[in-house]
Amino acid sequence: MQKLHALVLGASGATGKEIVKLLLRSSDFIKVSLFVRRPFDIKHNKLSIHQIDFSRLHDYKALIKGDVLFSSLGTTRKEAGGKIRQYLVDFTYQYDFAKIASENRVSQYFLVSSLGANKKSFFFYPKIKGDLEEAVKLLSFQKIHIFQPPSLIRPLHMIRFSEKISLKFLSFVNKFGLLISFRPLSVYDLALKMISMVNSNNIKKICIYRYNDFTSED
Repeated sequence: MQKLHALVLGASGATGKEIVKLLLRSSDFIKVSLFVRRPFDIKHNKLSIHQIDFSRLHDYKALIKGDVLFSSLGTTRKEAGGKIRQYLVDFTYQYDFAKIASENRVSQYFLVSSLGANKKSFFFYPKIKGDLEEAVKLLSFQKIHIFQPPSLIRPLHMIRFSEKISLKFLSFVNKFGLLISFRPLSVYDLALKMISMVNSNNIKKICIYRYNDFTSED
């Protein structure tokens, strides 16, 4: 089997960290390149870390080469400092990077989107995700994998207060068989599912994974 070179966006986030850990353990990947905005303190013989300015992505075009791109970059309106900055991170940076990767013949693209992503949504966050999904579907990757997970369970030190409340509520109602499609998913399970799809035999160019795809047996 061909040994692969993985590119990762969003490596400092909860899902991104799990993706990186699994890639470094996997014998299917011979090289893992991270593209980050801030210093990233991890060392491994398969790992290359590129600290870049995302507003000047074309300056790094020669580096955006490999076999598989995992994109889990994202922020919140509060962390970004407003809707404009959030859109810049969640849509513009991810799309521009994906476009360059597709032009450089990266064959597979894995995107962490969101449950309810819809470009026509009245709500800002699912609209961003929907805009990005529709845009990347037009790129020239051989395979595009879009993951729409429910609420994600992150490590305790990374969980925001609002997420704690949401997770407790969902955990309570799930016990009664309610809102099952919203049952929280751990970031580890999401990352594991993503990487397991790298060698998928699915012949479709665009594959979208929703709740049942994360909970059913492979």
